Amino acid sequence: MVFIDEAKIRVKAGNGGNGCLAFRREKFVPRGGPSGGDGGRGGDVWMESSERHNTLVHFRFNPEYKAERGRHGEGSNCTGREGEDVVLKVPVGTIVYDDASGEVVHDFSGPDERVIVARGGRGGRGNAQFKTSTNQAPRHVEPGRPGQERVLRLELKLLADVGLVGYPNVGKSTLISRISAARPKIADYPFTTLEPNLGVVAVGEVDEQISFVVADIPGLIEGASDGAGLGTQFLKHVERTQMLVHLIDVSDASGRPDPVEDFKVIMNELESFGAGLELKPMILAASKADVANHEKLAKLQKFAKRKKLPLYLISAVTGAGIKELTWAMAHMVRDLREGRTPEVVAEEEKPAPKPRAAKKKSPTKAKVAKRTATKKRSPRRAAPTS
Repeated sequence: MVFIDEAKIRVKAGNGGNGCLAFRREKFVPRGGPSGGDGGRGGDVWMESSERHNTLVHFRFNPEYKAERGRHGEGSNCTGREGEDVVLKVPVGTIVYDDASGEVVHDFSGPDERVIVARGGRGGRGNAQFKTSTNQAPRHVEPGRPGQERVLRLELKLLADVGLVGYPNVGKSTLISRISAARPKIADYPFTTLEPNLGVVAVGEVDEQISFVVADIPGLIEGASDGAGLGTQFLKHVERTQMLVHLIDVSDASGRPDPVEDFKVIMNELESFGAGLELKPMILAASKADVANHEKLAKLQKFAKRKKLPLYLISAVTGAGIKELTWAMAHMVRDLREGRTPEVVAEEEKPAPKPRAAKKKSPTKAKVAKRTATKKRSPRRAAPTS
């Protein structure tokens, strides 16, 4: 299925039914009076978030949706039938914007959320509603109100706990395939990943298991914020992640000599996106450690130590370091869910300061004088011998 994360649709709620103009005509019932019923209400257009949908592709090929109009009123005070509603299913994480004003209609951040995006028109009143003591045969009715019509812009932002970022071909797709059941396309050429991939990771025993969602974001290059490569069109999927894992290739296969410069380039692109992505808690992962260039690795380790960023050496091919990195991700996700940032955790893990030894109190003047007087006393006389 093609991954579509943006769509524009037109929705039209049903018009209300017209009121009826009728008079009661029955045998043996003289002067029956007005009996026109009200029109039915038009159908609403609803949107509902569903976990069964993960893309907006079904809106790309069918961009117009219209609810049923209400039925007109009938004689014998019969109210018209209400129009059928239309329910549109959207993936969790979809933000609905009014295309005309730009305001947010609703942010579907959880499953089974339901909201009206276009209200149906009210049904018109029949002539029976206008009967008074001075107007016992009214010939006035109301037409149905038109249903709401609007153009909506849908934008999908995937909900994930961890976002994988880095240059193309640093091993993001291979990593997510090792730690989850996701099977993205993996090949040895730039921009193999053309769309985000999600994978669910679970670590630990069943009773104390920690599960989280990882998003593999297509690779960035220098100038992505200006449209180079795939641009930053997929970075909106990282906005809702709680933390980032920044993969850096420390082998000679990348053709880039400085891993620290790679880190700075990607961070600059995250900052240029303008959503505070560079401020998210981050773990560094030195990928392709089985064929690492030791000079590049040593430089990256020194930089990570200076920046106080956790660094893990991994090899998605051999599996080295994958378990340690997965547990580090799980622990950071758990702490962030509990509202404990890395700074708070580091402060809690600091060893308690050792209690200082009590200082000996200096003797007071009175005690010094007493000791001096004792020393000046004559020694005791020895007992006389017989």
